[in-house]
Amino acid sequence: MAAVGGAAGVATVSRARGAERPVGDAALHVRVYPTSIPLRVRLQAGVAGLRGDWTTPHREALDAVDGALEQVLEYARERSRLEDAEVRVERGAPVSLPLSTVQRPSGVVVPSLETVLDGFRERLRERDALTGSTCHLLACWAPLNYRVGYGGTLSPNARVGIDAGGTSGDALTVANLGATELWDSRAVTANMAIHETLHTFVSSDVAQSVVGSGCNHHLGTAVRTDEETLRISPMASAYAGRAEFGAGTRFHGSGCADHDRFARHDGSEGVENWEYTTTLSDATCEAVTRYLERNGLSSDDDGGSTEHDGRSSE
Repeated sequence: MAAVGGAAGVATVSRARGAERPVGDAALHVRVYPTSIPLRVRLQAGVAGLRGDWTTPHREALDAVDGALEQVLEYARERSRLEDAEVRVERGAPVSLPLSTVQRPSGVVVPSLETVLDGFRERLRERDALTGSTCHLLACWAPLNYRVGYGGTLSPNARVGIDAGGTSGDALTVANLGATELWDSRAVTANMAIHETLHTFVSSDVAQSVVGSGCNHHLGTAVRTDEETLRISPMASAYAGRAEFGAGTRFHGSGCADHDRFARHDGSEGVENWEYTTTLSDATCEAVTRYLERNGLSSDDDGGSTEHDGRSSE
């Protein structure tokens, strides 16, 4: 992954609902950090598409996450639940990957997901940015890093809330915008940013209670809009097609997924067109709602889970 000189600190205003407000506690608190952007991408973006370290894909991914979390609260409030909860989605300062976390020379060029997350956490500690109740999303630009794939989370920092040691903890997750932009589409970029964020607000036991499976991906849907078109919701992205090159997303996720166990999957036989919607399934909204209801800003996470999406041999 390319690196950027790390400007210290984080943004001090909230992106929630388009307002600029002081950052405080929130049930759904997400901070998004870009990595460095290659010169080629900067030139392609031009003046209109690039503002500082934020390209149009970065901004649209952040807005997609914000919109998805608002959907959760809308779903919950329609059912008189989570009535006092808030969404806070904000920009963090750019992050570089510290070389001290690289275990072998090949990791400098193609770092593993574990290395990236370790480096990310080291940077957040240096900035004193860990709050104990925040999802930190690294929006990296590494289109050729097959070890990171489309992104992912790893225990023990895979869920917002109580960690395996019983102490309050933040969650760290990665969405590889460079991969989705190069190999897929802007719609997939938005969905995978949502996908990786929501992994940190759903534990396996909650997913099990909603869809009868501990796999978060089964909360998603793949709905036929016509005979040849399948519309994919965020949690099903990278898993809705056949486990082969170019079936849906260019690369299939390497986590668990069984189409028969999805909240809804209309089958991929004969599908020629793959559409991606940022509209969450009811199952996804219900799972996030239950997670927050059961734990507030804490989690009884199973502690051993891994969610890793796309192009990984690990």
